[in-house]
Amino acid sequence: MLESQRIKSLARDAGFDLCGIARARRFDLNEAAFRRWLERGYDASLTYMRNHLDLRFDTRRLVEGARTVIVCAVSYRSGISEGYGTECRTRIASYACSRDYHKTIRKMLMQMLRTLQAEHPALTGRAFVDSAPLLEKQYAVEAGLGWIGRQSLLITPRFGSFVLLGELVLCDEADEYDTPYAGSGCGGCRRCMDACPTGAVTEPMTVDASRCISCHTIEAAPDRGIDLHGWIFGCDECQNCCPYNRRAPLHANPAFDPLFDPAAIGAAQWAEMGDGEFAERFGTTPLKRSGLERLRRNAARNAASGRKTRP
Repeated sequence: MLESQRIKSLARDAGFDLCGIARARRFDLNEAAFRRWLERGYDASLTYMRNHLDLRFDTRRLVEGARTVIVCAVSYRSGISEGYGTECRTRIASYACSRDYHKTIRKMLMQMLRTLQAEHPALTGRAFVDSAPLLEKQYAVEAGLGWIGRQSLLITPRFGSFVLLGELVLCDEADEYDTPYAGSGCGGCRRCMDACPTGAVTEPMTVDASRCISCHTIEAAPDRGIDLHGWIFGCDECQNCCPYNRRAPLHANPAFDPLFDPAAIGAAQWAEMGDGEFAERFGTTPLKRSGLERLRRNAARNAASGRKTRP
């Protein structure tokens, strides 16, 4: 049996800000809501969301013998997370300004897993960082870390929504499981819904990907009818206005220090940048996924849109 306090101590040592422990189980209500979302076509170009529905809502089918899900969160809030001036037309979501979190968090999780396996030689399990159909936000709620806000992101009382998640799915019981979060949550606040410039948050916890700027700048070729509102990779609009984010502390883990300031790189610089410079400056960040040509295109489109709207 795994000791919960030992797990949380290892999470702190690895550099996580939060850690909670939940039982591996099936989520029927989440499955019903997700299928309604798909029926409405809100997945848009995210066709991969329709894959592996038989695994997505029951972690015990995803990982044979799964009994425990450890959910870890780390803050990445920086000065960039506070938003951009209206004149900036090369905005990048703040999580993408540091090293690729997939690799960073996986390394942190594997540090935990190796130690646990050294202490429990029969222990088996897997680490996940956006790498499988796992309901990580729901498990974060089950593990007591926070709640799912109206913009569909996990919100934690201390760090707001500027957190990144990683999970260990283990094939052993823990001596103690955390209580699901039951705080007041968002209350009557709907600032994130009102702030979305394209109306992508159609109702609480429901995002229409066909309208989402983040989707259009990362996942799919942007619809010419969608104004990117200055964003060239991702979008933080629904986070910048959240009261919990306004009072959240800056990140403490140096692995999430920003490597560049998007406001200091204008459209002309993106247009003139070569592949070698791009690889050197951004090759370790999530921008590598997008590629230079796409960023150039988005920056040029925003620059043209900005010129049209000036008096």
